[in-house]
Amino acid sequence: MSSWLNEVATATAEGGHIHTDDEALSTGLASPLAAHCSGLTPSQLLAAAFASCLHHAAVEAAGGITDEAHTVQVRAEASLGRDDDGRYRADVHASISSVGLTRQQLTELVEQADRLWPFSSDDGGRHRLTVTSAENGRH
Repeated sequence: MSSWLNEVATATAEGGHIHTDDEALSTGLASPLAAHCSGLTPSQLLAAAFASCLHHAAVEAAGGITDEAHTVQVRAEASLGRDDDGRYRADVHASISSVGLTRQQLTELVEQADRLWPFSSDDGGRHRLTVTSAENGRH
């Protein structure tokens, strides 16, 4: 695998806290299993990570469709649950919007972004992931 970004990111979670090695992100962690904890939950972190990654792919895809790539917005909703066998399962729904695009252009943008980013909506694994156009062009 080639890394066109030439970036490897490292984060460490320990003792109810998570931080990246460069300390760009440093925050407390909350656990759905321990109500007394405060901070970001695994679902919030998952939603943020998916939104960030898909946004990058959508902006890249938008560059070939419109001059308005700067208006691309991605919203991700993530939830975690457990299968009957006790394993965690993620359910992520992401929607993409961009001001000024026709419905066809937005559909093309969504399809291209979904092909570009490293998490396929079609992988059929333990995680359910859907990527759609936002209703009425905005979230």
